[in-house]
Amino acid sequence: MSGHSKWATTKHKKAVIDAKRGKLFAKLVKGIEVAARLGGGDPSGNPALELAIQKAKKSSVPNDNIDRAVKRGSGAESGGADYETIMYEAYGSAGVALLIECLTDNRNRSASEVRVAVTRNGGTMADIGSVQRGFSRMGVIDVPKSQGGRDVSEDEVLEAALDAGVEEVVEDGDNWEVRCDPNDLDEVRKAVEGAGIDWEVAEVQFVASFETPVDDVEVANRVFRIIDALEDCDDVQNVYSNLDLTPEVAAQLEEEE
Repeated sequence: MSGHSKWATTKHKKAVIDAKRGKLFAKLVKGIEVAARLGGGDPSGNPALELAIQKAKKSSVPNDNIDRAVKRGSGAESGGADYETIMYEAYGSAGVALLIECLTDNRNRSASEVRVAVTRNGGTMADIGSVQRGFSRMGVIDVPKSQGGRDVSEDEVLEAALDAGVEEVVEDGDNWEVRCDPNDLDEVRKAVEGAGIDWEVAEVQFVASFETPVDDVEVANRVFRIIDALEDCDDVQNVYSNLDLTPEVAAQLEEEE
């Protein structure tokens, strides 16, 4: 997404997250459990688990919840579920593409919840592959431009991560978005940290290869209503879109918030 689009979307999503912190915690804990099940319970030897734990800590998930999730996932404690990742695809208003990532132990429940969330809010489900082909799986690290009273430049971020495998650094509102191959994410994150640069998010995401411009506030709000409904589903971990808001629409959304 462009800076304006991603900035407005992130602002909107933060408001949703604040109102649904319990659901956020549950999703982050589920991600930790799955990472521990797939790669073991030792974060030092499991980069996916280390990133999942750090993401949870940055969202203030209690340490006890994190520890129990690691134990359930690694088999050290009973009660872990057999989760699988399922992708669903949909379109919102103005043809905005939506890629919906679920982590579930019940395929039928997830499919039903996603379909209801999309169709009841004016969207349509899409054929398998029709949306996903417009996205690329990438490692993404969000770096705030302003840190501790100083400004971090694009060149500074790029130089810090260049040898670790960074592919590009793009402007993303108040952040720099560092993109890399998913396999290089942990090394790029460590390189950024090693240069004394803080980061907000470090995870594998689906990045839109092309964007759908939206210059109408009501259209944008209709898309956000679908995203809200999807994020309210327990099995939905992430919702990605190719929504590209104009600066004028982004400003109007800011006023509404």
